[in-house]
Amino acid sequence: MTHVHAFGDDALGDLDAVGVAEALRAGTVSRAEVTEAAIERTERVDPTLNALALECFARARDRAARPFGGFFDGVPSALKDNSDVAGLPTMKGADAWQPFPAAADGAFSRLFFATGLNIVGKTQMSEFGFSAAAEHPRLGPVRNPWDPRYTAGASSSGSAALVAAGALPIAHANDGGGSIRIPAACNGIVGLKPSRGRLPLEAEHGEMPIRIVANGVLTRSVRDTAAFYREAERAWHNRKLPAIGDVTGPGRQRLRIAVATRSIRRESAPEVREATLKTAALLENLGHHVEQLEELPVRPSFVEDFVLYWALLSMALVRGGRKRFGATFDRSRLDNLSLGLDRHAGRNLHRMPAAIARLATTRRSLATLTRRFDVVLMPTVAHETPLIGHLDPMADYEQVLDRLIDWVAFTPLHNITGDPAISLPLAQSSTGLPIGMMFSAPTGQETRLLELAYEVEAAAPFARIQDR
Repeated sequence: MTHVHAFGDDALGDLDAVGVAEALRAGTVSRAEVTEAAIERTERVDPTLNALALECFARARDRAARPFGGFFDGVPSALKDNSDVAGLPTMKGADAWQPFPAAADGAFSRLFFATGLNIVGKTQMSEFGFSAAAEHPRLGPVRNPWDPRYTAGASSSGSAALVAAGALPIAHANDGGGSIRIPAACNGIVGLKPSRGRLPLEAEHGEMPIRIVANGVLTRSVRDTAAFYREAERAWHNRKLPAIGDVTGPGRQRLRIAVATRSIRRESAPEVREATLKTAALLENLGHHVEQLEELPVRPSFVEDFVLYWALLSMALVRGGRKRFGATFDRSRLDNLSLGLDRHAGRNLHRMPAAIARLATTRRSLATLTRRFDVVLMPTVAHETPLIGHLDPMADYEQVLDRLIDWVAFTPLHNITGDPAISLPLAQSSTGLPIGMMFSAPTGQETRLLELAYEVEAAAPFARIQDR
C-alpha cells in the first residue's frame, strides 16, 4: 500500500487547525508562511489525489497579507465546490455548463470566513453530491490518500482527501445523505453532521420539503471540530437549538449507548461488524452502559422512500439546469447516476407525496431509541471502502444504485431525522484502510457527542497516515 501525504518540516508541521491558530497568535509562524505551506502541500499531493476543483492561491496569499479576524485568522482551508464564493465559479462536481463567477459569498461561506479561515481553493465532489464516491468521467476520480487505488468517499471527497493527507488542517464539507461522515470514515478523519438548522444553508437547500443537507467541517482532531462549532456559534446561532458552547474535553456522565450493526436491509460486513463490537467493548470499559440492538425501528420502505426523495432533487437540477446554470447547460454531459435518478423521479412522481410523508415520520420511529438511550453507535458504512470503479457513476444506473444502497446503509437516517451524528476513525481494515464508527444523539445534543468523541479519542488514539 502506498500512502500519499504532505506532512513535513514546514510551518504547518503536524499541527491541527487549533495548533496552527495558536502558533499564529504566538508569532512562531506567520499567516504567509502557513499559507505557502498549504499551497505547496496541496500542489504536491493533488496530482495523485485529484482533490482540488479549482485553486485560488493568489486570493489566499492576498488575504494572508493582512489580518481579517476570527479565532482561525489565517489558518489555511478550503470550501467544497457547492458553496458560492464571490468571484469564483461553483460547479457542484459537474462540467455540464460554462463556469461563471458567483456574484456574492453564500450564506455558509460568509460564516466560514467569519471564523478567520483562509481558503486556498474549492474541493472536488461527486456530481451534485448524489454519489458516495467522486468518480467523474471527465474530471476524474478523487483518490484515497491511504491507498490511491480506493475511493475517498463522497460527496465531500476532495476536502476529506486534503485534510487526511495533511495538505490542510480543516476543510468545509456538507452532508445530505452521509457526505460529511462517509468521506471522514474512508479517510480516517473526524466528521460531524450537525443538527438540522445548526449552521446556515444556501437558499436552494432550505427550500426542500425535508431539509436533509447540513454544513460542517472535516478535521483530524476532535478539538478542531469542537473549536469550529464554538466559533461558528459565536458568529451565527440558531436560537431554536441549545448552544454547543466551548467543549474542551470528555464529559463526566456515563451514557446509555445502543449498538446497531444491522442496517434496514442487511448485516454489516464481518470486519465492519467486528470493529463496531470492539468499539462497543471500549465504551463498556469506559463505564458506559451498552446494549446491542437486533434491528433499527425504521420502516422497511425507508430505503425506497429516501431514493425517491433523492431522485426528486436530481430531477429539479437536471430539468431546471438551464434556468439555474445558464444557456450553456448540457444535460448530455451529466453522469448516468444523475440522469437515472431524474428518470426514476419522473416515473414515480405520483408516489412522491406518500414517500415524503413516510420519511417525515422517521423521527417519531427513532424516538423509541432516543427515549431509552443517550447515544446510538453504528458503523458509518456497511462494508469496507471500495476500489475506484466500484461506484462508477457512468455504469448502468441500477448497478451503481444497488451498490450505493448496499454501502451507504446507515447515514441517511440522520439526514431525515435532523439529528447530529459524528464519524470517528476508530478502526482499520485488514488492508490498512480506516473504518469509521458513527455516534448519533437527539437533535441539539452535539455537546454530548463531542464530549464522548474526546473520551474515545483519548482512549483509542486515531491512526495517523504520517506514521504508517
